[in-house]
Amino acid sequence: MLKAKHYSADGAVKGEVELPAPAFGVTPNEHVVWEAVKSYLANQRQGNASTKTRSYVRGGGKKPWRQKGTGRARQGSIRAAQWAGGYTVFGPQPRDYHYRLPKKLRRLALTSVLSRRAEEGNVAVVEELSYSAPKTKTVFGML
Repeated sequence: MLKAKHYSADGAVKGEVELPAPAFGVTPNEHVVWEAVKSYLANQRQGNASTKTRSYVRGGGKKPWRQKGTGRARQGSIRAAQWAGGYTVFGPQPRDYHYRLPKKLRRLALTSVLSRRAEEGNVAVVEELSYSAPKTKTVFGML
């Protein structure tokens, strides 16, 4: 059974507390933790990068010069992809990167991280923090 140090509200060590097995006694699953982090980071993305495609570029309805006889390459519009001011062929379009992990996987990721931290001895139990006034000095003293 894993144990954690028990601290009082003023920061003094009171002893040790046994941690509950359902939350801290799990074999850590690194892949599920990786999936949870990847999901979190993907959900932070805006996904609003955008370029204009052929139908969104303004202008260019007239053929710039006739098809034959000029010695120049044939062109249909001054808004084609090879022209400056033309459209972008396969540019980015707005998309949603959001996806949700199943609830059991999210729970497994959390318990995996908590179990790993408890194995390393990086979990502490603190009594209820009740102060007469919210002051940084008292919290700093406790920490």
